[in-house]
Amino acid sequence: MLKTHNCGELRAGNIGQRVTLAGWVHRRRDHGGLIFIDLRDREGLTQVVFNPEVSSDTHTIATGLRSEYVIQVIGEVSKRPEGTENRKLPTGEIEVVASTIKIFNTSKTPPFYINEEVDVDEALLLKYRYLHLRRATMRDNLLLRHKVIKYMRDFLDSRGFIEVETPVLVKSTPEGARDYVVPSRVHPGEFYALPQSPQQLKQLLMIAGIEKYYQVARCFRDEDQRADRQPEFTQLDIEMSFVEEEDILVLLEDMFTSLLEKVTPHIKVIKPFPRLTYAEVMDRYGTDKPDIRYGLELKDISSIVANSEFGVFKSAVQNKGRVKGICLTGCA
Repeated sequence: MLKTHNCGELRAGNIGQRVTLAGWVHRRRDHGGLIFIDLRDREGLTQVVFNPEVSSDTHTIATGLRSEYVIQVIGEVSKRPEGTENRKLPTGEIEVVASTIKIFNTSKTPPFYINEEVDVDEALLLKYRYLHLRRATMRDNLLLRHKVIKYMRDFLDSRGFIEVETPVLVKSTPEGARDYVVPSRVHPGEFYALPQSPQQLKQLLMIAGIEKYYQVARCFRDEDQRADRQPEFTQLDIEMSFVEEEDILVLLEDMFTSLLEKVTPHIKVIKPFPRLTYAEVMDRYGTDKPDIRYGLELKDISSIVANSEFGVFKSAVQNKGRVKGICLTGCA
């Protein structure tokens, strides 16, 4: 291994240890004779100090370091001088005094800041996606996704489900969007369709007697992109045999509430989930996916507008329809 520790794990208990770290130069500061860098890897940041009195050769090399250089340093973990601790950083009590440095790779000046969460044009972020993924927010998103998927797998495994990977190259099946098609080399003029969901395949598994199936499934749908529509996406796909509606509702509520409590304990979870019928949510909110956090329910104002001069309202009431509105306190 090219490092003995990661950049997020060193603490006061490691003081006096000789360690090897490797990662990216996150920030560099030159304070006269001393050079400080924040060294970054996937797990966090560690401050590294280059002191010419410890190693003049290492200090000389460090003068040429710039952001996003990939380096390895060997040094001793020391307590930071009093008053210089960084309480916002898990490793903020210590620093590594470098005695050896090796530059694995230099770096051109990045097209946008990696160490600052400033707004950047989306096209530029996508062009340099590998740099964008170095930002802390993107790294944290990937780690959160990993933890969520791992928890769901463990949860379902403990309840007797088995994970089955269904085929991706299949025949076209009726769904709500158009298929992405893949031409077949061995069957000229014939095409595979990428699955919009594993719906029919998981039903075959139920017929085969699998009983409890799940899959973290990749799905593909050729439709116009919107905020909640992407050409490819991942979904947790579940199928069960010999169950009733209540069994499914209880299973999923238990999974989601326990997942949030375990993976994101800072998020408040309402238990049990409120249960609303389709007719009820359409009557109270006018949509089948209401955000019930704000209490913005529709109120029947038919009696108020029945004699209104606004013809749309008046005719609706006269034709035995109803007029509803949302009350926004203080917004009049």
